[in-house]
Amino acid sequence: MIDLRRFPDRWRRCDVAVRDSPLALALAAASLVPSLHNRGTQLGDLPGRPFDALTAVVIAVECLPLVVRRRWPAPSLTLVAAGFAVDQVRAYHLVAGAALPIALLSAGAHQQRHRLVTLVLLSAGYVPLAIALDRQGSGEGVTGFVTFFVALAIAWSAGAWLRQTRAAEAERRRHVADATRAAERTRIARELHDVVTHHVTAMVVQVESACYLAAAPERLEQTLSAVADTGRHALTDLRGMLNLLDPGHRGTAADVRALVERARRAGQPVLFTDAGGAAAEGGAAGVAVHRVVQEALTNALKHDHGATTTVEVRHGGREITVEVSTDGTGTGAASPGGGRGLDGLRDRVAALGGGFDAGPRPGGGFEVRARIPVGDAS
Repeated sequence: MIDLRRFPDRWRRCDVAVRDSPLALALAAASLVPSLHNRGTQLGDLPGRPFDALTAVVIAVECLPLVVRRRWPAPSLTLVAAGFAVDQVRAYHLVAGAALPIALLSAGAHQQRHRLVTLVLLSAGYVPLAIALDRQGSGEGVTGFVTFFVALAIAWSAGAWLRQTRAAEAERRRHVADATRAAERTRIARELHDVVTHHVTAMVVQVESACYLAAAPERLEQTLSAVADTGRHALTDLRGMLNLLDPGHRGTAADVRALVERARRAGQPVLFTDAGGAAAEGGAAGVAVHRVVQEALTNALKHDHGATTTVEVRHGGREITVEVSTDGTGTGAASPGGGRGLDGLRDRVAALGGGFDAGPRPGGGFEVRARIPVGDAS
């Protein structure tokens, strides 16, 4: 059975030409409906002409280029304009004439190069069309032709405004992403500094103590064991942070399960649910999911060790929802407070267009929630 709820997502993943096809086919089909003959755009107000063998060609030239109006906007607009000119000179007055403002809007929005050249050539081509219609007895007059030209210019301008708006939004997102990366690098640098300073300082103090305990072998062995334990902790913490910088780390579902298993081995009872699936999400969304679960489990180990921790990852059509909570029955403080790690996660999720929230639960414990967009929504 076909799941209609997933149709919008599948449609958005289709090639852009496939998504532009229905409009082109709808205009072509409407132009062939007998009751709509001579009901289209009538530039020049010439008497309508019955359809003939050339009509089908004109309909095809006006409508079918709309299929590639976003991929190749300039060629599409050129063909549509040529078909429109023949349509008006032959006085078919097709419904397909509506393709011209659509093609102009698309060219203004999607054409990246030679926009001014395209605009000048099309404007120059409008002059002989107006002259040809006038010689056939058009009663449009200069005012009518100028008014129609202004309407076409408005369609192009609307597309150009859309293009500029998208470019500004893309630039804003780039700045947000750069700022987020810079903040994350700063946070990682601070954590590296804290880990190295704490552990290495402890090791130095313990080794210096060992020098004074050479005369008491039983205490010397205990001190050296403490040095070894501190070194192992330092290596574990450093590996955990360096994994964040690993380009091969993609944040797949397997990576999240590995985090859960490590937390269980560390003595934290974790209930894990992965609903909706995506066996290997990866990408920016997958890395964000991994970071949210990692930070939440780390805080649970630090501040509520031994408490039952629930990790729920739900994959939706347009977003991934992550919820990590503790019941507050473990040792230590139940809330990690406003740590820098949570602030970094909030910035990371916000850069993807999602939402992040963290705070104490009403009955005790702590909860972290994140909504992370995927695909085009991210």
